[in-house]
Amino acid sequence: MHGLPLTPEVLVAAYANAIFPMDVEGSIHWFSPDPRAIIELDAFHEPGNIAQLRRSGRFEIRIDTAFEDVIRACADRPEGTWISEPIVKAYCQLHRLGTAHSVESWREGTLEGGLYGVALGGAFFGESMFYRSTDASKVALAALVERLRERGYQLLDIQFLTPHLAKFGAVEISRDDYTRRLKKALRITTRFVD
Repeated sequence: MHGLPLTPEVLVAAYANAIFPMDVEGSIHWFSPDPRAIIELDAFHEPGNIAQLRRSGRFEIRIDTAFEDVIRACADRPEGTWISEPIVKAYCQLHRLGTAHSVESWREGTLEGGLYGVALGGAFFGESMFYRSTDASKVALAALVERLRERGYQLLDIQFLTPHLAKFGAVEISRDDYTRRLKKALRITTRFVD
């Protein structure tokens, strides 16, 4: 798929076929890793301190109020990023079409953390997360899982396993298993936002 344009149609077709883009040294590459990392929605592990923090109301969770700010914050990493300007523009276009979404942690009117991803059928493809204050991204992740459970989603794709996400119960599965789960999830009718 190298060289394909980052249009909404191409992106949706790619996700539906277990493929996603990343910018590698100024060029868009398409990936379908094996194994693939997911978070089992019914086995999500929310650490006690994060549950307590969510109950405390320290962070206000908002959905889709600052999508571009979230993706740009995810791209703003000192060690470099795969989220280039063409990626930002493509996902902002997907957001305007109602397919890409952000979950945001706000505190006293300031965006402190969040994540963004793509929703298709009963699958949510988590792309990236960021934080400016301790645990803000973790609170957003827990809020995402809660929302996906409430709305009948079946699959939360996180692409690659990291030690950080493993603490929340993330696991790796084979690409074949992932593809089977994805096909089943895409048949579900639900909405990330009303």
